[in-house]
Amino acid sequence: MRYYDDLNVGSGWLVGTYVASRAEAIELATRWEPQPYHVDERAAAESVYGGLTLCSLHLFAICTRLFLQQPNPIAVTAMLGKDEVRLPKAARPAEEIRYDTECIDKRPSRSRPGSGIVVVRDTLSDPRGDAVLTQRVTLMVAARPRA
Repeated sequence: MRYYDDLNVGSGWLVGTYVASRAEAIELATRWEPQPYHVDERAAAESVYGGLTLCSLHLFAICTRLFLQQPNPIAVTAMLGKDEVRLPKAARPAEEIRYDTECIDKRPSRSRPGSGIVVVRDTLSDPRGDAVLTQRVTLMVAARPRA
């Protein structure tokens, strides 16, 4: 477990990777974000994207799952906000998505002793290294317990 004390501004790491199948992408989008370019291959081929794309909710779900399952998880006690969310390029089913993050700010919590506020910059990238999602996330993180 990584605590507030273990995180340093400027440090970055690979959180994980994920491949969403075509069927998974269509199923999730059909239920939650049924835009034609997410659920209909013919309509998607004729769209500005030229093919099926993962919906934004799917990308957020991938971030959450990988963040919680990373090998050395962060002792998050609360997510305080997401800012500057950008979707600069379409993500595609069956392509590996890479999730990297970097600690860009931290400070002790003024209201919660034993915790700190950490800001990370997340990037999801496609196999060509192009960003498909970027965001700043503010987290409350527990300090290392005293022995």
